[in-house]
Amino acid sequence: MNPTKTVFWLAGENSGDLHASLVMNLLNREIPYIKHIGIGGNRMKAEGLQQLFPFERFAVMGFVEVIKHLFFFWKVERTIHKKLAEIKPDLAILVDYPGLNLRIARLADDLRIDVLYFIAPQFWAWKHKRVYQLRERTRQVACILPFEPELLHINNINATYVGHPIAEEINFELDRQAFARFYGLDPQKQWLGFFPGSRNNEVSKLLPVYLETISKLDANRFQFLFSKSRSVSHRLYNELIDSSTKVKPFIIDGYNYDMMKHCEVLVVKSGTTTLEAAYIGTPAIIVYIANRISYEIGKRFVKVDKIGLPNIILEKKVLPELIQDEVNPSNIVRHINSFVDDSALYNSVKADLHRIHDLLGDRVCSKETVKIIRDMLKL
Repeated sequence: MNPTKTVFWLAGENSGDLHASLVMNLLNREIPYIKHIGIGGNRMKAEGLQQLFPFERFAVMGFVEVIKHLFFFWKVERTIHKKLAEIKPDLAILVDYPGLNLRIARLADDLRIDVLYFIAPQFWAWKHKRVYQLRERTRQVACILPFEPELLHINNINATYVGHPIAEEINFELDRQAFARFYGLDPQKQWLGFFPGSRNNEVSKLLPVYLETISKLDANRFQFLFSKSRSVSHRLYNELIDSSTKVKPFIIDGYNYDMMKHCEVLVVKSGTTTLEAAYIGTPAIIVYIANRISYEIGKRFVKVDKIGLPNIILEKKVLPELIQDEVNPSNIVRHINSFVDDSALYNSVKADLHRIHDLLGDRVCSKETVKIIRDMLKL
């Protein structure tokens, strides 16, 4: 009989929870005697993760926001250190979330626990010194962007491109007519999709801008679809929607990929969602609003001139990017009208986005990552 193997996981964001859950699912099917413990969301919990802390507490981004929660993160770090020393897991898999995970990597390494870093920090954009932390504290890095391993190899880091998780996560359930019936939409109109984010603070900033934006667009021509993430407070979302006395949007709670596919143009908060939309092939406007102090501090360290993952991968600004004060109804409306009124521009952007499939390749992320895990566990 095979001895039980224990894996410690730490994913602090919804995207990390989703990406890790697919790896866990395949791992459980191949090696059913693995025990999972750590921090993750409902998807990881469904795959057997024993949670150490409520996942919702980790949805924090930006310098100022993190400072406000320093005591919580100090408590998390102490608890994890104690738990790692107590159970001595066979492997620690740290998923993205570098602010905390690189510190946990140090703790695990000090305890002689092998560390796999799944989804490398964006060291090529800012905080390049994280490369040295990866070299000192991890045994392997599983990268999801194709250009990252070469940059890490230069620094003598064991790194492998495992493919991007979205390639296996994206699937469609409803065609346009079925989607229209399900949400009571008019299939004769053009649909515009708005994605305000998966955190309450993101929604608080972007939803009012989106609501003002749709009030400036032709409701006879368009219908307006607003994505509602399950991780966002229903009360907050509804209060913001109800506070607008102008045009009311259609709330899409689920079927995100179908929404991306069937909309004419999307307005998307910077992050993984932008790459999902680009992979599906729908032109989008990328928007980003951070806490003012966090932004002023952060921009001094950023080394790239693009924030959107599709633009970074394609190495040119295919999709328009609006940052901070640029995120206003007038600018968003201007870019939407450019897309819907200029078919040559629209088709050119779609052609550029199609190249992302070739650039990401055909590797299946969960399969490639499980190969690395099995190798590290000697299974």
